[in-house]
Order: sequence, then structure tokens, then C-alpha cells
Amino acid sequence: MNDDSTPLFPDWLNVSRETFGRLLWLGAEVEKWNKAINLISRSSVGDMWRRHVLDSAQIFELLPNDSRRWADLGSGGGFPGLVIAVMALERAQKLETILVESDGRKAAFLRHVVQELSLQATVRSDRIEDTPTIGADVVSARALAPLDKLCWLAFRHLGPNGIAVFQKGASYGTELKDCTENWSFELKIHPSRTDDSAVILEIGGLTHV
Repeated sequence: MNDDSTPLFPDWLNVSRETFGRLLWLGAEVEKWNKAINLISRSSVGDMWRRHVLDSAQIFELLPNDSRRWADLGSGGGFPGLVIAVMALERAQKLETILVESDGRKAAFLRHVVQELSLQATVRSDRIEDTPTIGADVVSARALAPLDKLCWLAFRHLGPNGIAVFQKGASYGTELKDCTENWSFELKIHPSRTDDSAVILEIGGLTHV
């Protein structure tokens, strides 16, 4: 579940052994279910810990103070949504995580993990466009769509002063350029801790123009 170049427990992760165990269990469950459901790409299973678990865990630190609701759009195998819910449990933080996933089999997996780990999370088996407005403090999406479309999806589900957090690869500059034709926003770009070519886009004040 880990490649040789990435520490299993990097300093920045800063979680208890119990939470570390939950994250390891989550990775193992994804690997087990992936044989039947295809939760993640099979080529990335061997690098589960870095590519999926740690990559998801790093964005939790962007959670604003006093946030109460995190919406993860197109949750798939639960990255980053399930990892966020595990991290919130670690901090005893009253954060509700809402996982939106239209694929019924993937939604069943998400519910299984939520129940087994007693997470404060809800799974909505709807299309993102059809699910009732969430009013989230944070909206995330990973490997889901180009940035312009992500803004459309996030805009509907963000609450007042909410932020969107999107993980993007090396071509993010082109996506940003295309996106500014339709959207105005405040942007912070954070380097990824797990991929030197990737970034995390933190978007606030999202407004359609």
C-alpha cells in the first residue's frame, strides 16, 4: 500500500495510532472491494497509501475554523471524503461529511465504511446536479471533471463564505485560464505533499460572471 519513496507515517499527518489504523483499514477495504467494483484505477492499487490515502488526508488542514459541513462530490471510493470523515473523528470535530455518489455500488461501499468506522457522514446516491443544495463550508472533488465544470457543481452546493478545494495535476494552469471566462474567485495554490507535479486549489468567493 505504499511506495518506497513515501514515509508510511509522514510528520505532517499528525494523527493518533487509532486514526492511523482506521486509514490503513480503509485502504485495505478499498483494495478488497476494488476487485468487484472498480473503486479506483487498478494501476494505482499498489500505491494506495500515497496516491489515495495521504493525498486525501493532506487537504484536511485547509478546513476553516468553525466549519460544520464538508461536501465531497463524486466520492467514488471515498477519496477524499471518507478520509476527511476519519480525520474529523480524530479531532473530535463536529463536522458532518456528505458524500455524493450516483453509482449505487460505490455508494454501498461508502455506507459500509461509514457504518464500520462510526463516521459522522451521510451518503447521497444522487447525481450531483440533482441532489438537494447542501450549503457546505467546504466542497471537494477529486479526479472528477475539468475546473470550469467543477466550479458549476460546487457553486450550487457551497454555503455563504464557503470554499472549494480541488486537487489538480500539472495542467492546472490551462484549466484555470479556461475557468476565468465564466468565474471570478479568490485563489490560493498549495503544493501537493504527495506529488511534486500536483497542486491543491483553494477557491473562495466563487461568483459566476
